Amino acid sequence: MKAVRFHAYGGIDVLRVEEVARPVPGPGQVLVEVRAAGIQPGEVMIREGARHDRWPATFPSGQGSDLAGVVVELGPQARGFAVGDEVLGFSHGRASQAEFVAVDDVALVSRPAGLPWDVAGALYVAGTTAYATVFAVDPGPGDTVVVSGAAGGVGSLAVQLARRRGATVIGLARERNHAWLKEHGVVPVTYGDGMAERVRRAAGGRVDAFIDTFGEGYVELAVELGVPPERINTVRDWATAAKVGARTYGEGAAACAVVLGELARLAARGELEVPIARTYPLEAVRDAFRELEQGHTHGKIVLRPQDA
Repeated sequence: MKAVRFHAYGGIDVLRVEEVARPVPGPGQVLVEVRAAGIQPGEVMIREGARHDRWPATFPSGQGSDLAGVVVELGPQARGFAVGDEVLGFSHGRASQAEFVAVDDVALVSRPAGLPWDVAGALYVAGTTAYATVFAVDPGPGDTVVVSGAAGGVGSLAVQLARRRGATVIGLARERNHAWLKEHGVVPVTYGDGMAERVRRAAGGRVDAFIDTFGEGYVELAVELGVPPERINTVRDWATAAKVGARTYGEGAAACAVVLGELARLAARGELEVPIARTYPLEAVRDAFRELEQGHTHGKIVLRPQDA
């Protein structure tokens, strides 16, 4: 089968699509033929070695966590699925950017009817991260919540989940994404100089909680806006969070099939939109990451391993 590999830390040019042995599902695993696999900013940091202390790579390394596809083989003691079932979920082995992947049965849920493959394959990391970060700041009716990176893969879901709790949501985003935010009941505010004052005006002077999905100074902005540290959550700027006492709930805090199933059902019913910025065939993985690394992508970028 074909799979994404890299043999050393580095830039986009270290990514390769190689012929490798098709995996054999072990105990409690199923083999999935991958139809869609979302890509993540965290994968860039791992591949570059920037998170070696936290998430070291073993070479040659595969890549990818999000996936959706069809079960083609069952390992010993695998439960809950049959050959032919359509599923979505998560690989713990950095292996989903491939034509086939062996996945723990507990890391999968059935694909709801009507949920597009691209959405299913992009939902796990962004969805569970958004779920966790909203849970961390606990917004409710009467609260005003600011979300940085509000049109990105995680941010676009976090603003919707916060709105479902009844909060007023202010989304920090480029102007080209303001129309989408308004359509989802979010108050858009543009990045750049004077942003703190623009947020204050939009919030009527009070900000109760802050969700940072972007890093690069937004925890400090939340402090400047007077948000209590326990109601600031970042998924990127752990160092500053430690200094000010902010929270760092991310995907790991909600990474379970129960949460994924809930998010998948919301998306299938049209109650949660998962924007798909663009799709690429597996062979174009470098192009996919080149677009991702430009930043400010609206929604998720997805690889399609079965595209010819």
